[in-house]
Parts: sequence; structure tokens; C-alpha cells
Amino acid sequence: MNAPTDTSDVGSEQTESEQEGATVRRGAFPPASPESRSIRYKRETPSRLDRILDSIAHGCIMVAGVLLVLLIITFGWLVFGRYVLNDTPTWVEQTALLSVAYITFLGAAAGVRHNSHLSIDLLRDNMPAPIKGLMHYLADLFVVAFGGFMAWQGWQLMMTNLARPIPMLGLSESWRAAPLAICGALMVLFAVANIVKRLGGRHNPTQED
Repeated sequence: MNAPTDTSDVGSEQTESEQEGATVRRGAFPPASPESRSIRYKRETPSRLDRILDSIAHGCIMVAGVLLVLLIITFGWLVFGRYVLNDTPTWVEQTALLSVAYITFLGAAAGVRHNSHLSIDLLRDNMPAPIKGLMHYLADLFVVAFGGFMAWQGWQLMMTNLARPIPMLGLSESWRAAPLAICGALMVLFAVANIVKRLGGRHNPTQED
């Protein structure tokens, strides 16, 4: 005759194991301290300057997008006028050239802010951390130099072409040189902001690497 088995200890062990499994499945962890929450909040919250620069870059993209839509509409009107109305609008070509200039240069300026320009990172990524950081600084300094030269030359073109009209449009040729100056100034602004953030240790490595 078998002796009765005490199942109370077994049941309690099973209950504890089930509770631990449920805790793991729910992903329950000890609550974070207020200090860790505040540090994480500071790291994830962009500064006021970052929000302003992001707004400027977003505005460049919005303007470029609107101009791209207008460019498509003007070419549609060109086709309609040429083949349907038998009256080719002569202003479309110059309008398209002017729109493409603004779309290109505004998009290039926003690309510096969002770090979306094409780059070859194979050599830099295989370097030690100090050299890798130095190459980041050098890249930003090259952008600052190039953007400053573009802004200066664009401004010179604007000043020397104030009295020259764009054919078929009647606008000043300065409107064609304006995106050079705007793009150069924004490239300098965004690149300097990247350098300042990196010096302060607040750059986002996921965007750069």
C-alpha cells in the first residue's frame, strides 16, 4: 500500500515557477529610478536649437516639394498648349530651369541637416574611434568651407545680376543665383551645428554611422 504523498510543497513550487514565468513573459522589470528617467528624457528630447534647425530643413523640403508639383503642372500645360491649343507657352522653359535650381539647392541644404547625402564610409568605419571622430570633424569642416564659398559666390552673382532680366519671365537674374547663396548659408549653419553637437557629446551616432 503506497503512502500518501504531500503535494503542498510541489504545488507551491509550481505556483512560484508559474509566477516567475508570467513575470518574464510580461516583461516586468524593476521600475527605473527618477534619475535614470530624467537622464533618458534629456538624451531623447531635442534642444530648442535642434527643433529650429529641423524646422528650417523641413521648410526647405516643403518648398522643394511644392516647386516640384508646380514643375509637373507647367510641363503638363506645355504639352497641352503645344499639341491641343497649338500655342506653345514660351515661359515654361525658363520657369522650369528656375524651379529646378531651387529644388536642387534647397534639397541639398536639407540633406546636410538630415545627413542623407551619398557618402562612402568604409574607410572611416574601419578606423579607431579617435581617428573616426577626427574624420567626422574634417567632413563637417569641408562642408563649412564649401558652403561658405557657395554662399559668397552666390551673393556676388545676385548683386551683379540685379538689372539683368530672365528671358520670357521678366524677373531679375538674381532670382536664379539666390538658391546658391541660400543653400551655402544653410549648409554652413547645419554643419556648424553638427560640430557643436559633437563637441558637446550630443550627436546621434545612428544618424552618422
